[in-house]
Amino acid sequence: MKSILLIGTNRFGSLLAKHFHELGHQVMAVDRDEERINSVLPYVTGAQIGDSTSEAFLRSLGIGSYDVCIVTIGGDLQSSLETTSLLKELGGKLVISRADRDVQAKFLLRNGADEVINPEEQIAEWAAIRYGSDHVLDYIKLDDVHAIFEVAVPAEWAGKRVGQIDIRKRYEINILAVKENGVVDLTVTPENVLKEGMTMLVLGERKAIRKCFRM
Repeated sequence: MKSILLIGTNRFGSLLAKHFHELGHQVMAVDRDEERINSVLPYVTGAQIGDSTSEAFLRSLGIGSYDVCIVTIGGDLQSSLETTSLLKELGGKLVISRADRDVQAKFLLRNGADEVINPEEQIAEWAAIRYGSDHVLDYIKLDDVHAIFEVAVPAEWAGKRVGQIDIRKRYEINILAVKENGVVDLTVTPENVLKEGMTMLVLGERKAIRKCFRM
């Protein structure tokens, strides 16, 4: 369990609060808007109405006691920059800030953010890969080169053993797991028989995976 300081309870912030709650983490929510604070009360362990650009206000929250500080302020770069900088100055262990554009990300990183997230860009990339192919069901980017894909077993592979396909040798792709009827099997061996309707979790270079599955 982690203690999270969540600054900004806009749509993205409120979704974060909900998911942190479901994962069993403790969340302190901060926002200037009382109505938005009230909307996240079922998902947080504490809440404060206040100005996150005020050093005195942030200091009163005991910034150093939180494992993660997340700034979700959108549409107000100046407030986001000031809040991010103050959090780091006041002892924030891990400060994560939201950016809407690449130029904002650069400024936030220069002003104290340890990491920057751009939800719209990340979901746009995922959606383009997911819906731009007939085979891909899910996608996790690991770095600029590697990724994990959930892909449907191609029709021509159905009935064949993993060893017969031998995509590790041909494409340097590893099959991490197979899934059938919602059940995941992590014990994949060369003797596993692939079936129509199965999906596979595969790890490798993105360009190799695209080539292998003709994306």
